Amino acid sequence: MNASEAGLLIALLIAHGAFVFGWLRAARRDHLRERPSVGDTLIGFVTGFFDTLGIGSFAPTTALFKFRRRPADELIPGTLNVGFSPAALLETVLFVTAVTVQPLLLICMIASATAGAWLGAGVVSRMSRRKIQLFMGIALLLAALFFVMRNLEVFPPGGEAMGLAGWRFAVAVVTNFVLGALMCIGIGNYAPSMIVLSLLGMHPIAAFPIMMGSDGILQPVASLGFFRSGRFAQGPALGLVLGGCVGVLIAFYIVKQLPLTALRWLVIVVVTYAAVSMLRSARQSRAQAAAAAPG
Repeated sequence: MNASEAGLLIALLIAHGAFVFGWLRAARRDHLRERPSVGDTLIGFVTGFFDTLGIGSFAPTTALFKFRRRPADELIPGTLNVGFSPAALLETVLFVTAVTVQPLLLICMIASATAGAWLGAGVVSRMSRRKIQLFMGIALLLAALFFVMRNLEVFPPGGEAMGLAGWRFAVAVVTNFVLGALMCIGIGNYAPSMIVLSLLGMHPIAAFPIMMGSDGILQPVASLGFFRSGRFAQGPALGLVLGGCVGVLIAFYIVKQLPLTALRWLVIVVVTYAAVSMLRSARQSRAQAAAAAPG
């Protein structure tokens, strides 16, 4: 283990130590007693499994939550970040040690994404139900678009570099700050990270340790904001923790690869339907607010 990997491991342990403490404190403060259902755990397993193989977890999970009508729409962003934090820790350890990326770039991109998540969690925690529905509907449409681009192989081919310098380095770091903030509203960062890094000349596989490393730190940090506000669902989050970690381990050590193109087309249909449903809910929330307004 080199110095950068050791430093990342220490940062991961600190972030997730704070995550566990924050969750326990929120549970005591808000008297949280909700347990995960079998469905919650199964969703975590399936989407954690697919996330490890490169499909992503936020958009499919949001779609499945919307189909089940549980949890409430305004609780979904917090539930995603809280529930997938332990799985992100596992993925970070597995992928950062398996793929070598320029240490300085990795550290700076993780730090910028974490700063973005800290800012984003505070903003999302104060959003109204309608605004969250609207932004998540847009996020799901973007996710569907990225899946289509991936299946049609229109992503930039990328280069062979495993590091960056100069203005390319700066662009990558600033972009990851934005992606870290957007993670808090439910926009996954794998596809955007792969596009940006490929355009900057990096090998597409470099997106894996950068994305996983960013998620491993930014999600527990973002979760602290959701713990303070209480805007997450305890039972579904616990289900994502339990199922997600098992899904990650099975995908990484046992399955390793699947015919993902067909699976992505299925995910595109599901996510698009959920996006339309989320946007319709936002419209209904606006109509209800207008009807309830005095005068």
